[in-house]
Amino acid sequence: MQPHSTEILTADCCIVGGGPAGLMLGYLFARAGLRIVVIEKHADFLHDFRGDTIHPSTLEIMHQLGLLESFLTLPHQRAEKLEAEIAGQSITMADFSRLPVQCRFIAFMPQWDFLNYMAGQSARYPAFSLLQSTAFESLIEENGTVSGVTASRGNQQLHIRCKLVVGADGRHSRVRDAAGLIGQEFGAARDVIWFRLSKQPQDPELGMGHKGPKQNFIVIDRGDYWQCGLTIPKGEFKAKQAAGLDAFKAEVAAVSPFESTRMTEIKSWEAFKLLSIKIDRLDKWAKPGVLCIGDAAHAMSPIGGVGVNLAIQDAVATANLLTAPLKSGELQLRDLEKVQKRRQFPTVATQFLQIKMSRNKARRKAAGSSKVPAIIRRLPFLRFVLGRLIGLGFRTETPQVARMKEER
Repeated sequence: MQPHSTEILTADCCIVGGGPAGLMLGYLFARAGLRIVVIEKHADFLHDFRGDTIHPSTLEIMHQLGLLESFLTLPHQRAEKLEAEIAGQSITMADFSRLPVQCRFIAFMPQWDFLNYMAGQSARYPAFSLLQSTAFESLIEENGTVSGVTASRGNQQLHIRCKLVVGADGRHSRVRDAAGLIGQEFGAARDVIWFRLSKQPQDPELGMGHKGPKQNFIVIDRGDYWQCGLTIPKGEFKAKQAAGLDAFKAEVAAVSPFESTRMTEIKSWEAFKLLSIKIDRLDKWAKPGVLCIGDAAHAMSPIGGVGVNLAIQDAVATANLLTAPLKSGELQLRDLEKVQKRRQFPTVATQFLQIKMSRNKARRKAAGSSKVPAIIRRLPFLRFVLGRLIGLGFRTETPQVARMKEER
């Protein structure tokens, strides 16, 4: 279908993807006085089972930006520690109580609430535009340098001319593909199937963590419902569907901490959402005029729920390093490469840890061993080490814009 009209927009930066990284970067750039366009293919942010663990590192950024107090008025649940059930006993795997930050807890908040909040804060700046229901089509290149994007919005085609395009469009990034950026994939042994169960008065106090007799079941307290996840060997979901809904519900009930009768709430396969776990990393995050951050540059496993928070740290580093060259009109490829240089170590270290934990867990299951929990029982300080790695990561970022006078 041919577009009915074409519109040309200009900006300092066009961010593709209105997720946590894209909206945080858009906010920071706009607060620094840059003209920003964020394009988002969906009409809203209401998408279930997205990453929605807001870690102490992200809460510290909100504090530094002066947003924490209003942010925490949004509905959320708090976890000061992460627990797992091993051989019928609860063990604390990570404890955040000694972190040197304002908030020593993980906030569990639906991602759409976080994104709506950041969009609202960004809208305070006249130079910020969020275009929803707007799909990325292609990159505009001139003399080997990306100088904008083409996008479609209904029957309208948009040409967004800019000094920088940022791909923040997730693990299936179209910007990454359009730029010809390639990377490495690392094996992931399992997938996660998410679903909801209502809260009932007789339910146990579960909080958040791995529960049940085989530690395959994930529970997150969402206030008025439980968000539940079952980890399965990668690629087995279709076989489970072929075996029938009743058989799968029985399998879930067998590893669930809830009464088996609770599975009567599940009426069809539509209640289950498959998350295909993927761990990958681009070799180069940038080429002239375009940069990828967050999952577009490095897809993470859900282990530790760190993906959203790494993406937000990427956004802060990007704003810190690129605001000045964007303002001066002197942005070069070497500036974009500084972002990868800054964020490469925490990305590689986190992925290494995730891959190691996943493989060790698979070996322990095969051997029937609970070696790691035993070590944590003998050396309880390790729960604080894991609390720091999960809560703050390997490198935290402080937004420079928080120390600058806001430009309107």
